[in-house]
Amino acid sequence: MNGVRIDPVTPEELLRAVDSFLSCGRSHVAHFCSAHPTTEARGDPSYRDLLNRGDLNLPDGAAVAWAARLSGTPAKRLSGTEGFRGVVHWGANRGLRHYLYGGSPEALRLLQEKLHAEEPRIVIAGAESPPFRPLSDTEVGEAAERMRAARADAVWVGLGAPKQDLMAARLRDLDAAPTIFCVGAAFDFVAGTVKRAPRWMQRSGLEWLHRLLSEPRRLWRRYVIGNPRFVAGVLWDKLRGRARSGSGRSA
Repeated sequence: MNGVRIDPVTPEELLRAVDSFLSCGRSHVAHFCSAHPTTEARGDPSYRDLLNRGDLNLPDGAAVAWAARLSGTPAKRLSGTEGFRGVVHWGANRGLRHYLYGGSPEALRLLQEKLHAEEPRIVIAGAESPPFRPLSDTEVGEAAERMRAARADAVWVGLGAPKQDLMAARLRDLDAAPTIFCVGAAFDFVAGTVKRAPRWMQRSGLEWLHRLLSEPRRLWRRYVIGNPRFVAGVLWDKLRGRARSGSGRSA
């Protein structure tokens, strides 16, 4: 949608994919895609290409799952928070080594405490809060080296889109870890520094409204302007596809 490939993966299929990535021998990236990055990608060909080079683009957001179904692809939402927790619990029996990248030092501390409370067997091989500015190639190379030295199996990047997607691609090019996940606000939700929407809002596709009401000054542009742009783009592509199909049938 909006030119971005979406993979309709179930939680069980995600775990099977992670298992195959771990045994592959090279680095893989999974993007949890909400409506926002696909809307940004529509007007940015280089960002769109970067997302489409991802090994998995998961439907993080009810709107993305809806748009996938509209295009004929059966999909259910799989949020970064659910994917994060699912891989953590699955990996506990396998000694999976996790590396947390993003957030403030205090948020990372709370995140690690919460993860250990939820899954005492978790192995957190490293955690770092990068500077809030563009990083040089040298700095990214040093971060990748720290991840390799920690023997990280799964690197979790929580920087927000598109920053996290760009960083994950750079880390993949340096073979920082077998799996690199872009999980957006999952760090804040799991740590409890940001309250997630009630279950009924998540199920009804209104989690975006809860986030907007919680952080209106920061998120108003993303939702008030971005959501209509996302819907318009999806509907335009749908109508254009029908027009092409009609043209093909008449020919």
